Amino acid sequence: MIADGVVTAEHVEQYAQDGVTIVRGAFSPETIQSLVDGVDANLADPSECARVWNRSDTGHTTFYDTQCWQRTPQYRDFILNSRMAEIAGRVMGVRSVNFFFDTIFVRSAGTQFRTPFHQDEPYWSVEGFDCSSAWMPLNDCEKRSALEFVRGSHRWEEKFEQTNFGALTQDERDQRAASEIQTVPFPDIEGNRDDYEIISWDMAAGDVAIFNARMIHGGSGLLRDDRELKVFNTQWIGPDVKITFREEGMDPDHSARMTEAGLGPGDRLGGDLYPELWSNLL
Repeated sequence: MIADGVVTAEHVEQYAQDGVTIVRGAFSPETIQSLVDGVDANLADPSECARVWNRSDTGHTTFYDTQCWQRTPQYRDFILNSRMAEIAGRVMGVRSVNFFFDTIFVRSAGTQFRTPFHQDEPYWSVEGFDCSSAWMPLNDCEKRSALEFVRGSHRWEEKFEQTNFGALTQDERDQRAASEIQTVPFPDIEGNRDDYEIISWDMAAGDVAIFNARMIHGGSGLLRDDRELKVFNTQWIGPDVKITFREEGMDPDHSARMTEAGLGPGDRLGGDLYPELWSNLL
């Protein structure tokens, strides 16, 4: 375990069995404030990847941006210099970790939009079991507003038809074609909540939930009128993860930048875009 004991054997076991674990108090108020400053700068100057996932009739919004770490100093400092890479690596139980990409979600106060249940890996330009997300609220977040996870779903063997997020954003970048891989309909988690073990927590700024990219998850809505939600999310990969380009579409789509960097299907991620940031090799 890491020197200060923030990752314990219980975290490792919970992640392996449930597909998600929460590490409490992983980051200091100073680190969180730096990321808040970065998100505020990001909101003032969105990247070409930015979009509004949802805008209600009452003006509430859910803002999304991604792949901003090289243009936002606060993100870059956190990714390269914080202990997030080591936490992710030790929770996953892998010998090394590469950074994949960053994402922010900003829900305005009172927003009621909930992200549909889905898996991450089927949208991404990679494939492999040792791939995780670190979901980190930058302000205190009630359980009713936090991300929810279906316990153990990271080990389900079915290939599910995934949500077409283009129907939510009305953005052609999010459109998803039918997969040529045989899939089964995605389970109606929201409509049959009592049939599943759904995990979520009250979370404080500085806590981080780490979950497998094959985990079914959703939610993160239902905000009170006086509370917004800013989330900084980072993705981390272990040695078994390889590049794959999906004909049905990818979000975010890294294929162009991967190809430009000389990377292609079957390759491991690396280089300046996807640096190895932690290893535990003897």
